[in-house]
Amino acid sequence: VQLVESGGGLVRAGESLRLSCAASGTISGYTAMGWYRQAPGNQRELVAGITVGGHTNYGDDVKGRCTISRDNRKNTVTLQMNSLKPEDTAVYYCFLRRLNNNSWGQGTQVTVSS
Repeated sequence: VQLVESGGGLVRAGESLRLSCAASGTISGYTAMGWYRQAPGNQRELVAGITVGGHTNYGDDVKGRCTISRDNRKNTVTLQMNSLKPEDTAVYYCFLRRLNNNSWGQGTQVTVSS
């Protein structure tokens, strides 16, 4: 499984950012994709996930500010993040769940300045 992330960067508080992830390789039968994030000194935490059926799940810290969407034909997932806060600063990792295992992307840095 290969997961290629794009869209990270440096923004100011209150601005928006869109992350995208494209999956390829042995992914047939995958059940969900999404994003986790990890800030220095913190555990990796869920940002948002979406199943192939369209069911979504969001971390408490981002509910109401983020929207996840997917394109099952292209095997891509997109995370729209609005009203970003300095505490959203982290490395964001795309994941793909298949056969109860998660594959991970290399991560993309999101930095929000105050």
